[in-house]
Amino acid sequence: MLAPTCAHAHAQAGDASGFLTGFLHPLTGLDHIIAMVAVGLWGAQLGAPAIWLLPVTFPIVMAFGGFLALIGVPVPAVEIGIALSGVLLGVAVMMESRPPLFLALAVVALFAICHGHAHGVELPPATSGLTYSIGFVVATGLLHACGIGVGTIHRWSYGRLALRALGGLISAGGIFFLAQAFT
Repeated sequence: MLAPTCAHAHAQAGDASGFLTGFLHPLTGLDHIIAMVAVGLWGAQLGAPAIWLLPVTFPIVMAFGGFLALIGVPVPAVEIGIALSGVLLGVAVMMESRPPLFLALAVVALFAICHGHAHGVELPPATSGLTYSIGFVVATGLLHACGIGVGTIHRWSYGRLALRALGGLISAGGIFFLAQAFT
């Protein structure tokens, strides 16, 4: 599981259907897990209103990215974007980055389009995307909530250090997936 032959931690196109498959998709790909948890961690570090705006923005824009895939709009380099989401969100957590809120939202939205598009291309052409999409949005929200929960340790000095270390691990995972995306 930790050393896949490629960065595609996704079901094969045509194998996805229903709520359960959509729900399991983000939970079975480490590339998705690290990025989605990182959104929650970063939101917790930034505090209000980012603690809820980042995790709300991500699934909304991710659903839009899935819609783009469903209507056949190509998004170039999706796997690279997914890998970069781990790298850059991990760095943001590691560095305790505090950009203006609009910039943090733009970064999260850009990566959400990539994640959503990856989800959307896996839906069989003749299948309704509604239950599948609800599944991947719910799972994404739960991963964000896990990140927020862990991220609340930032209020203690040891917690800040632990979050920075976790950000470094997330970024390293993203680098691994980025290398895999180029092979």
